[in-house]
Amino acid sequence: MKVINLISGPRNLSTAIMYSFAQRNDTKVVDEPYYGYYLKHASIVVKHPSEEEIAATMDTSKEAITNNIEKLSEKSNMFVKGMAHHYFSNTPKHILNWNNVILIRHPKKLITSFSKVIDNPSINDIGIKKAAELFLYLQKKNKTPIVIDSDELLKDPEGYLKKLCALLHIPFQSEMLSWKKGGIKEDGVWAKHWYKNVHNSTGFSAQKSSSNAMPERFNALLDEALSYYEILKKEILKN
Repeated sequence: MKVINLISGPRNLSTAIMYSFAQRNDTKVVDEPYYGYYLKHASIVVKHPSEEEIAATMDTSKEAITNNIEKLSEKSNMFVKGMAHHYFSNTPKHILNWNNVILIRHPKKLITSFSKVIDNPSINDIGIKKAAELFLYLQKKNKTPIVIDSDELLKDPEGYLKKLCALLHIPFQSEMLSWKKGGIKEDGVWAKHWYKNVHNSTGFSAQKSSSNAMPERFNALLDEALSYYEILKKEILKN
């Protein structure tokens, strides 16, 4: 069995991809297992929704979390949905034996969507800087991750998932293309703040914020994010 480790920024379609993998008959999913660890140890300027509840209900030991994922993977493939900025280290050795997938989205769309929940996100909040750093680390270790893009996926979800599954050396299952409305039991306690769109969906669809204009006050953040996005852009798996 294997660990499929999705490294994403927020508002990147990561929850829909987690729902997709949850439909497989050979895979269990876990939703942002390092979130509690991140909230306990990070120097966070902005307040996260349900912060106290997350801290009170989640394991905050990185070693314990990792060991639990490894143990579960002995019985089933494990799909780990995680946020890039939940990694503190730029050299996380514990993921070297995992099948790493980095999910990105154009920063303008990401920032526009994210700012609907967090008013003043920083470069660290949106994950693209850390995603680029993790990509370069894994590449240096000859463990180059797969880089996927939410817009590419939405062009042809079935075709894109087939390509992704082939690269992961797992069979594509058509059940991955749809799910029932509402949440799944693996949803994190923060789902009520972030997952409204996916809870109302039954499959992959464009996010409503995709066509919204980004407020001009985020121009500096966008410029900074684009420098990291360019590192990953040329690696994107194409549909």
